[in-house]
Amino acid sequence: MKLSTSKRKQKVLPDHIPVLTGTAIPLGALKTTGSCGCGEYPDLIPFADFCKRSGLELIQLLPVNDTGTDSSPYNTLSAFALHPLYISIARLPEFAANEAVQQELSDIKTAYEHESRFNYTDLRRAKLTLLRRIYDAQADVIASSSELQHWISKNQWIIPYAVFMRFKALHQEASWKSWELKARRMSADTIKTFWEDDKLSRDHLFFAWMQMRAAQQFSQAADYIRSLGIILKGDIPIMMNEDSCDVWAYPQFFNDDMRAGAPPDGMNPDGQNWGFPVYNWKQLAKSGYSWWKERLEQAAKYYDAYRIDHVLGFFRIWQTPAREISSRMGRTEPDAPITAEELHEIGFTPERIRWLSEPHVPTREIEVVNNNDYLGTHGLLRTIMERVGNEELWLFKKTIKGERDIYDTNLPHSVKERLGWFWKDRALREIGKNKYAVQWTYHNSTAWQSLSEQEKQLLEALIAEKNEVKEKKWEKQARTLLRELTNATGMIACAEDLGANPESVPRVLNNLSILGLKVIRWTRIWNREGQPYIPVNEYPVLSVTTTSVHDSSTLRLWWLTEQDAKDFCRDFSVPDGIQAGIYTPQTAKYLLEQAAQSHSAFCIHPLQDLLSLSERYYAEDPQQERINIPGQVTPFNWTYRLPVSIETLSNDNDLTEAIRYIAAVHKNLEKILK
Repeated sequence: MKLSTSKRKQKVLPDHIPVLTGTAIPLGALKTTGSCGCGEYPDLIPFADFCKRSGLELIQLLPVNDTGTDSSPYNTLSAFALHPLYISIARLPEFAANEAVQQELSDIKTAYEHESRFNYTDLRRAKLTLLRRIYDAQADVIASSSELQHWISKNQWIIPYAVFMRFKALHQEASWKSWELKARRMSADTIKTFWEDDKLSRDHLFFAWMQMRAAQQFSQAADYIRSLGIILKGDIPIMMNEDSCDVWAYPQFFNDDMRAGAPPDGMNPDGQNWGFPVYNWKQLAKSGYSWWKERLEQAAKYYDAYRIDHVLGFFRIWQTPAREISSRMGRTEPDAPITAEELHEIGFTPERIRWLSEPHVPTREIEVVNNNDYLGTHGLLRTIMERVGNEELWLFKKTIKGERDIYDTNLPHSVKERLGWFWKDRALREIGKNKYAVQWTYHNSTAWQSLSEQEKQLLEALIAEKNEVKEKKWEKQARTLLRELTNATGMIACAEDLGANPESVPRVLNNLSILGLKVIRWTRIWNREGQPYIPVNEYPVLSVTTTSVHDSSTLRLWWLTEQDAKDFCRDFSVPDGIQAGIYTPQTAKYLLEQAAQSHSAFCIHPLQDLLSLSERYYAEDPQQERINIPGQVTPFNWTYRLPVSIETLSNDNDLTEAIRYIAAVHKNLEKILK
């Protein structure tokens, strides 16, 4: 299959959505002659000038919310507070009065000047220390200023955040779940009482002052970007860290008994447990979705477009009880549980239902991992299990609620591991009195494999019926939630809709004029032999085309090391001199030009992919150009910095002209849509 060159007419774009090319970059990656250690809010101003020169009309940032000790921008400590790491200390009004701080800031800048990545933990600690010293030196003046008091009156979210952060500091930044009991859960009135305590105001106002200065610097940059006619696009993480101010201060909006994640798949046989509590949508609905709307209104102060992270979560979330370690025992919410009555109607007795929904552990299976000690194994099993009559079969006691309960025992580790496997070996799971969820991996369970063909057919039919009900529930929920949220502001909504989604996802996004995401390397006909690429001029107009994302390899690394590149050469008209495994600026131009012919309204490419148009910006090891490697928690992730300053990039006429050419190719889509 070769790339089609037909220019058939497609649906006209809504008036508020332009055709444009942009770039994506973490704020911390920016580097200017004035930045210290990592990118800072004011660095967006010269970066916008570079984008303007290069014909780029959109700048997409990763989330810039405070994440505390975690470097991941998706592990937010607050849905409202900005990250103090990105404050330009040198540009603070209070900075000039403190000569000692000036020298220390200079030392930090020198230490990081030539580093390709920044040390998040050390840099954050150093900058927060300087910010505190600046504040303490002028605390009385800052606290009594009408400027700060006026800002607080317009940003009431600062009250729970400041109280939360003071407690955080008091507990050496430990999770609020480890604080003394009275501090773990506070009513809004109690939080307000702490805020109004004069003895604590100095500490509280430190956090308010930092947030005010961060907001001022970010607003100035955002206003400048708008003045150039460039769209600034934000990123809204769907979930909140369980150790966040929001989960602590607004517990009614979260279900802390459940954890969000993803179901099992080929790469993750136990699924993914992200550790985030799920939303209590019923309580949010009663409030008119106030928390979400205020969150978006806050973002709209800076952004004119935003990325909805994991939009599938608004249709349905994969949730797992908090006592589980993996997410294999999870289920979708909304769900359509199977009732005991429905199982009875197709011939399953209470005993058969128990067989399907509760693991039956043979003594011998545990005995073999317990030194073949028969009597000893019986003794161990009795601590957390009950024997089935006189059979050599055991059921978990009702006190065992999850994998963590098994691993919290004093049993030998080999026994705990084997029991942990059995805990997940079931076809159904009881989620309420006489209500059962279907295990994602039910086909592989011991119970399922023991059923007769007739029993399997009857149960499969019931499961299929329930799946249809669930699909309707997911679509209904998504339409309600996404309509409420997208109507809350004038920002252009873009969705991260990657992965295997319900069939209603593209329909709902299209109906609500939300742009989906097309990552070229993953936009293929997966169920066809050879898994051919879908031609870019067949992409829906309401979408964003990109060459790579923050969780993937860069365009260069992909072309050099991954099989997909060979498939790309097979499906696209690749000119002489371009071949997989060899990457040059000519390769970059060809690939970006192909992407630019997409019929997506937006083409947004990571800045690293655009920089690959010039060999002078290639890292010796292309792995160093990555932003994040999923599944790894290392100092490497989220600490990427540009190889040179923005000023250097702006003065590179060859680079800016090369990018401008790519942007101009995509701009031709406007003619096609007329």
